[in-house]
Amino acid sequence: MAGRKKQPELTVEEKLQQALVPEAEQPYKVPDNWCWVRLGNIISVSSGKALTIKSMKLDGKIPVYGGNGITGYHNESYIDGENIVIGRVGAYCGSVHYIFGKAWVTDNALIVDFKREEINLRYLYWLLINTNLRTNDSSSAQPVISGSKIYDLPVPFIPLAEQQRIVERIETLFAKLDEAKEKLQNTLDTFETRKSAILHKAFTGELTANWRKQHGLTLDSWKEKTLKSLSDKIGDGLHGTPNYTDNGDYAFINGNNFAGDKIEIKPETKKVDFNEYMKYKVELNDKTVFVSINGTLGKTAFYNNENIILGKSACYINVNQNLNKYYLRHFFCSKDFVNYANEKATGSTIKNLGLKAMRNLKINLPTLDEQTEIVRIIDNLLAKEQQAHSIAQNALAQIDLIKKSILARAFRGQLATNNPADEPAIKLLKKVL
Repeated sequence: MAGRKKQPELTVEEKLQQALVPEAEQPYKVPDNWCWVRLGNIISVSSGKALTIKSMKLDGKIPVYGGNGITGYHNESYIDGENIVIGRVGAYCGSVHYIFGKAWVTDNALIVDFKREEINLRYLYWLLINTNLRTNDSSSAQPVISGSKIYDLPVPFIPLAEQQRIVERIETLFAKLDEAKEKLQNTLDTFETRKSAILHKAFTGELTANWRKQHGLTLDSWKEKTLKSLSDKIGDGLHGTPNYTDNGDYAFINGNNFAGDKIEIKPETKKVDFNEYMKYKVELNDKTVFVSINGTLGKTAFYNNENIILGKSACYINVNQNLNKYYLRHFFCSKDFVNYANEKATGSTIKNLGLKAMRNLKINLPTLDEQTEIVRIIDNLLAKEQQAHSIAQNALAQIDLIKKSILARAFRGQLATNNPADEPAIKLLKKVL
């Protein structure tokens, strides 16, 4: 049998024609000295080496990269220096990671190879980040990518000097965004601390120092009282299970139904009929404050004529004329109450704060007028804190979108970095080919 005839090697010009993306297939317009190429003409990929979890070393110093970044450590490496890795399978399929130094890459990832003299590594990293590497993934089960699936993807190819300028521009903008992100995250992380500080100042008299001065009062007007002496009734709900009815009109609630100042009747909240309600109802009124005393301690709500019966984790306090119910609810959110509740609660897994401890709870109490002023100030300050928290959350969510926008503009030549006098990218591509 005659041997297969050897195919003639393509010329650079023929390789160039295969590498370039026809104008009709180019996703968008780029500057005239750029060009569109198939990804497989500027990179190649190879799979990492298999490594089981058992093979990793607890005391290892070499990071192990899988599809989602560092997944463990090992004592051996087989790549070193600056490298790019792409997640190959699973939920992180198509994710792109920059590696500097020694590393082990598992077979859940692909190692990117390219001509480093003609292609800036950081440019390639950001280019891959900006490219949807899963475009050609048609897997119906676990997603997976390979060279054959990504090599045909069109990407913009850029003059070498412009590659460096784009990298500098992207990373300068991203550094500013990361700085803003850190500040926003700090605002979110310290929200509870600031809230706790406001409540501490409220219940030590600091918030109303000027108010007392204006009204001719001192801290001597504050008196320590027990919650029992400030209430007409303190109790909890049923220590058992009522007979549920799917179409009942009365909700069986516990502490997990309390949310700030409201009772939340959830879709999964069980219902009972009128007969069960009459068996287990307790006296509630417009001065009732709820607090959870079993499981999660300290969740609060007010009674607003809801059709309910209470479970054992729902403690109710019907305050008397000496105690502002809003003052009490804020006190239940303070560090003083949290510390008291944890100290007096029984149970190691599920905390339980007994009614005796609730009745013996001591509250530092100013006059009713000052209680009202404290509530006003707390509500005002917490509203501002909540507004700042919401703004930070929204801004934080926007940062990743802004980064995507920057990348999209960068690879369209819209970051004011392009120099038309640069040597055309096609000449650079010829060197690569």
